[in-house]
Amino acid sequence: MASTIRCDIVSAEHEIYSGDAELVVATGELGELGIAPKHAPLITRLKPGKVVVTLPGGQHLDFAISGGILEVQPNVVTVLADTAIRAEDIDEAAVRAAKEEAERVLASKDPKMSLEEAQAQLAMSLAQLSALERLRKNLKH
Repeated sequence: MASTIRCDIVSAEHEIYSGDAELVVATGELGELGIAPKHAPLITRLKPGKVVVTLPGGQHLDFAISGGILEVQPNVVTVLADTAIRAEDIDEAAVRAAKEEAERVLASKDPKMSLEEAQAQLAMSLAQLSALERLRKNLKH
């Protein structure tokens, strides 16, 4: 039996996932992090992007987050995300519209949205589209 670590992914709104994992991969400030059972304790900020949870048996769960904190303790890894969504729950049309709006605001410096808000919206949109792409790729196999 493969060893596992407990994984909890929570956002400001609610708990997104809680269960055992063989591996948790997330994008930290300095690059990708792979958290396996018996990983050293760690706290780091997360960039907007994907979180991939490998379940016992090899199945992957994909999540898109807008940033947050990753905490690793001896028996649990916790992702405290500003916002998080499962790949299968992403509304692709809404994400593409948000991405286009953010790109338009960044190109024209539209005053209805701050530069920081537009950059954050663009990063989250790209993370969600990446999670959708990975989900579709996994479904084909």
